[in-house]
Amino acid sequence: MRASLVRQIKVIDELGNTIGIKMWQLPKPTKDKPHGYKHSLVYVVDGKRVVGYNNAERKGDHRHIRETIEHYRTGLQVSKN
Repeated sequence: MRASLVRQIKVIDELGNTIGIKMWQLPKPTKDKPHGYKHSLVYVVDGKRVVGYNNAERKGDHRHIRETIEHYRTGLQVSKN
């Protein structure tokens, strides 16, 4: 069974910058997506990603701040440990 799209939002502000959000629910949680969701949030300025949060395949939750990529843990994940 494939992931189901739960929400998709795209907003373009008055300066032409884009905010995009996509969220899919997985049929069941996986090792790299224990919360059971695939997600992507991006802020694009002049055609370049400035900030992004996602959990691409086998990378787990991570964020892009300009050219830097770093993993992060949510408060929920921390409280379970």
